[in-house]
Amino acid sequence: MICYALRRKNLSFISPNNFAFSISLLYFSTSSCSKPNAPAVYDFLVQKHKFSHVVASHVSSVLAFPKTPENWNSIISFFKGVGLTDTQLERILKIRPRLLSASLERTIQPKIAAFKDVGFSDNDIADIISKVPAVLHSSTNNKVVPALSLLRGMFGSNEEVTKVLRKSGWLLLTDLNKNMVPNVIFLKSCGVSTEQITMIFKYLPRFFISKQEIVRRCVEKVDEMGVDRRSKMFVYAVAIVGSMTNGTWELKLDAFRNILGFSEDDILRTVRQMPQAFSVSEDKIKKVKEVVLSTGKYDASCFVRNPKLLMHSIEKRYKPRFEVLGILESRGVIKKWPCLTILSKMTDDTFFNEFVAPYTNEVGDELS
Repeated sequence: MICYALRRKNLSFISPNNFAFSISLLYFSTSSCSKPNAPAVYDFLVQKHKFSHVVASHVSSVLAFPKTPENWNSIISFFKGVGLTDTQLERILKIRPRLLSASLERTIQPKIAAFKDVGFSDNDIADIISKVPAVLHSSTNNKVVPALSLLRGMFGSNEEVTKVLRKSGWLLLTDLNKNMVPNVIFLKSCGVSTEQITMIFKYLPRFFISKQEIVRRCVEKVDEMGVDRRSKMFVYAVAIVGSMTNGTWELKLDAFRNILGFSEDDILRTVRQMPQAFSVSEDKIKKVKEVVLSTGKYDASCFVRNPKLLMHSIEKRYKPRFEVLGILESRGVIKKWPCLTILSKMTDDTFFNEFVAPYTNEVGDELS
């Protein structure tokens, strides 16, 4: 099935999504075994509002049925009116079942209004609050509104802010004026542009809410390692160093030394030229090295020359391409494998057009 798989965008082989399935089981495992402590709650949610048995069982184990269920009806209707899907609403109640007992007028509606006042669409609001339902219990005036305003000012559009909040909705639970704003001002004083800050923020938002003294120490450490403040890599180096404790950073450096054979000069060069490589976990470092060296075509020195090689996907990039090249070599179609750097840079389409499409007649049985 290689040929078919390589035509797919991610170049991965077709297999069941076991990961997603296992997460689904994990997500509902505790609730699916619980019995409803309040049968009236369970019946109300299942029969009247068509909730799943799992979620209804969980909510009924937390809440007692109210004397007058009008508030519950109003809250559920309100959420559906805002545009939440059944799945999103079930997720919210699975995480925060007590929202059904909250005040619609004082607790829930003000948060939705705050989003709408800034210009967020119903779909955006639904996405964000379903990912981080705790936002609905956060202070509207002290947390939600200031955070939305600051993020809107930083990223320039609701579309970009929504992308950030889908991954990091917890930002709306944080006082961003306390550390984020001073840290951004300090980084700008170091020569980091607004564009660079927003780009890094999307990947490492927690760094920007670190204590100010931590960010300053990170800048000092990166200065000591010789990273030019005018370099585009400066802010990456600062953020990546800042995303780890001192102990974790030293363990990461040991992994580069002991697993990949990096010298101190190699490490310093990587910090200056490709600091993102240090975001790769020790486990992945070991696996990438194992897969690459198992081909017998490359050695560990390739990682020293190009640390970015550590950042590519093993399952979606390296394994499928190595298997194709191995088949082509075994059939005498190619005599030499391409340089690993060139091979890893190829897009899926380029690889397919260069190493699969031209040889389907010669080795069709193995590449189809």
